[in-house]
Amino acid sequence: MLYICPTPIGNLKDVTLRVLEVLKAVDVIACEDTRHTTVLLRHYGIVPRRLVSFHDYNEEQRLAVLLPLLEEGKEVALVSDAGMPGLSDPGFSLVRACAARRLPVTVLPGPSSISTALVASGLPSACFAFVGFLARGRRALVEQLERFENTGATVVAFESPRRLRASLAVIAERWPDREIALCRELTKLYEEVLRGRAAHILQNLPERVRGEVVLVLAPSSADIVGARSTDRVREALAELLDLGLGTKRAATLVAGLSGQSVRAVYELALSLRPRGGKEVGCG
Repeated sequence: MLYICPTPIGNLKDVTLRVLEVLKAVDVIACEDTRHTTVLLRHYGIVPRRLVSFHDYNEEQRLAVLLPLLEEGKEVALVSDAGMPGLSDPGFSLVRACAARRLPVTVLPGPSSISTALVASGLPSACFAFVGFLARGRRALVEQLERFENTGATVVAFESPRRLRASLAVIAERWPDREIALCRELTKLYEEVLRGRAAHILQNLPERVRGEVVLVLAPSSADIVGARSTDRVREALAELLDLGLGTKRAATLVAGLSGQSVRAVYELALSLRPRGGKEVGCG
C-alpha cells in the first residue's frame, strides 16, 4: 500500500493524527528532503524503519526501488516538504505507476497551501484553477493567465519571493483592476494576507519579501459578467423550450435579445434538450 501523506505547510501542529499513525507504522517513508522530514519525525518522536529521498531529480531511480517493495506488499508513505505530495511536488509519477500496476494507493487528507490561501483570500471559490508556479517573464506570464480569462475561475498560484515584484508589476499593467490576495507564510508566526489590486500590494510590500508565497487572482469583472449573462441565457432558453418552441427558433430569439451569437446560443439550447427528445417545429 502506498500512502500519500500531507505534511504541515508551516505549523507542525497541523499534521493529522492519521498521518502520524501511518508514518509510525510503514516500512518506508519516501520524502522530498530527508533533513526536512526528519524535523517533523523527531518532533513527534517517530523513528522511521527506513527513510529514502524522493524528489524531482531522482524519481526514476526511486521508482525502480519503491515499486518492487509495493509489489511485495510493503507499506510506503510518501511525503513532500509541505502540503499534499503530487501538487507541484514530487509524487505524480509514483501514483501513476501504482495505478498502472493496480497497486493500492490511499490519499490522506490534510494541510494544503492552495485551499488555505483560496479561503483566506476572500475571493470567489466556487470555481478555481491551480496553475503551480507562475511563469517566468512577462510574455509567458500573460499567456499563462490569459488561458483562464472568460472562464470565471479564480486563479491560485505559487510564486518565488525573488520574482514576486516582477510578477505583480506585470499583473498591475495587464489587469490593473483585478482583485488579488497575496498570502505569505501561511500558518506560521509571521503569516500575512495582503488584499487589493496588484499596484496597491506592490506599494505595501516590505523591502525584502521572505517565505512561501501564494497568489490568488479573482476572475476579472468581465468574466463574472459573462458568467452571469450565460446563466440568464440558459434560463431564458429553458423557459422557451419548455413552452414547446423549437431549438433553432428559441436560440434565434434569445441570441437577438442577449447579443450573443446564434451558433453559441443554439449549441447551448441543444445541451438543454433531453436526450432522445423530439424537436418541436415552430413556424
